[in-house]
This record gives sequence, structure tokens and C-alpha cells, in this order.
Amino acid sequence: MRLGAIPLNRSVLKAILLVCLADGIVGLSYGSLAASDGFPLWVPIALSTLVLAGASEFLFIGIVAGGGSPLTAAAAGLLVNARHLPFGIAVKDLVGQGGRSLLGCHIMNDESVVFGISQKQHAQRCAAYWVCGLGIFTVWPLSVVCGAFIGRFIPDVSAIGLDAVFPAILIALIFPALRQRRTRIPATLGTVLSVIATPFVPAGIPVLFSLLGLLSWRERKNAD
Repeated sequence: MRLGAIPLNRSVLKAILLVCLADGIVGLSYGSLAASDGFPLWVPIALSTLVLAGASEFLFIGIVAGGGSPLTAAAAGLLVNARHLPFGIAVKDLVGQGGRSLLGCHIMNDESVVFGISQKQHAQRCAAYWVCGLGIFTVWPLSVVCGAFIGRFIPDVSAIGLDAVFPAILIALIFPALRQRRTRIPATLGTVLSVIATPFVPAGIPVLFSLLGLLSWRERKNAD
């Protein structure tokens, strides 16, 4: 079913909306943490607008708040965002060309990539990628600003647990896909590898290990 000029059905649009709302809740947590750690308002605003990568932003303020240098924090953020290299290859036909590609690359994140590559037709992939990417590009900075103001009145923002909402919603969204054995096996393998790697690598890196689970999917596909 088409909604206007967007070739996406209601279920996909609903899933994108839920993910954007979840990102907004995490943005409230991030903005609150930045404010409680003593960062001026312009820091989370600049990071949420120019970097637009939640894991790297959380890591940056965590390192600086812990006494590390901004250069070290920036280098750690770049390491976490190394997963964007394979992401860029996966969505190279979705980001557009010319000047549009600059914005297309900027809104590339875990969520927009997943929604983009999961659609069947090219028009649907482009629409899902851009709708999700632009949605997060709008919601994330606004929620961070709101969180920064809220954080001034909350003694311990980490006790609220807002950062747990986003992964909870993502798990709920992927449950239907796990009914298929071909999807369940690589997803389980990727989860196990990520959990094993978590104590030994920096935050944000375990997700790279989860990509190894796709090897079992390829092997199973070729075996069919």
C-alpha cells in the first residue's frame, strides 16, 4: 500500500516511526548526561548535528568527562564509526549523486542502513533509507537539546534508564524476522560473538563482530 509518493507500506513506516521515537528517547538521555557532566549546551548540539552518531557521541562525552583529551575522544569515536565503511558499500546506490550524496552520507546510520537494505525494490530501499535517515536527523538533535535542559533538574539521569528503551524497541521489531531459521541462525551467531567480544573491545565495536554472523547466512543460502 502506497502512502502518497512514498512507496512504503504502513508497517515499514510504523517501524521507522518507532525507531525515530526510540532514538529521541535515547537523545534525551544523551543530552541529560552531557548537561550533568558539565558540558555547555553547544557541545551536544554540535555533536548531534555534525556527527549524528549516538555511540560515538556517548563515548566522546564519557572520555572527556572522565578526564581524557578531546583528541583521544575523537579518535575513539572514529574507531567506533569504522562500521560505516561496510555500511557505505551496502548503501552506495541509495545515498544519491552529486551534492545530494553529501546529505545522503551524513544521514547514514545503523537504522537507516537496516531499513534501506531490507526492502525488496530499489525505490522502496531508497525511500526507507531517506525517510529513516532524515527522521533521525530531525529527531536526534531536538531530543538532545531537550535532554540537556532536563538534565539540569535531574540529579542522576543514568538512574532513569532511558538508554535501555532503544534496544528494547529494536528487539521487538526484529522478533518477526527471527521466525525464519535462515535469519535466526546468523542473528544468534552474531549476538554470541558480540557478547563474547564486549569485555575486550571499546564500546561500539562489538557490533562489528556481529556482522560475522552473516557468513553463516551466506553459506546457508548457497547450500539451498
